[in-house]
Amino acid sequence: MSIVTKTGDAGTTGLMYGRRVPKNHPRVEACGTIDELNSALGLARATAERDFVSKNLLWIQKSLVDVMGEVGVMAEDLPRYAKDGYTLTKPELTAKLEKIVREIEAQNISFKGWATPGSNLNSAALDVARSTCRRAERRVFELHANGELANGEILIFLNRLSDLLWLFARWADTTGTAP
Repeated sequence: MSIVTKTGDAGTTGLMYGRRVPKNHPRVEACGTIDELNSALGLARATAERDFVSKNLLWIQKSLVDVMGEVGVMAEDLPRYAKDGYTLTKPELTAKLEKIVREIEAQNISFKGWATPGSNLNSAALDVARSTCRRAERRVFELHANGELANGEILIFLNRLSDLLWLFARWADTTGTAP
């Protein structure tokens, strides 16, 4: 099967379970921004000089695939999605991010004032990922606020993730490399 399906030529795209929506639908915007975030995390992981950050970013990237899958399902199809065995975003996922935050904060990194991205390649890549994460959070919030996304844990996960990425970037700024 070719990647060229021509099914999107008229400006629609497919969601799970055969649903089609316009390519500018808020759900597509949210999924697309999470996909951009995953790409930005890939760049940050590729520039990371320490295993701690690269291993955690890889875990986060894999988790984002599950998050994006859940966001890509219409609300009425979510029970079927869960019944089919797909992973839903749960508080345990957010708790893992919080654990990583505590590990970094225990290092007593120092920072003052507003951070200016770009002191080194890794911190710049992490800041691009952080700002993309914030945009994903806004897109997901729009779905949630309009009643199109029932699982508020996704918002909490993205909020914690942006906090973690900020910490990773400041650590990279402070030490010259990420942890």
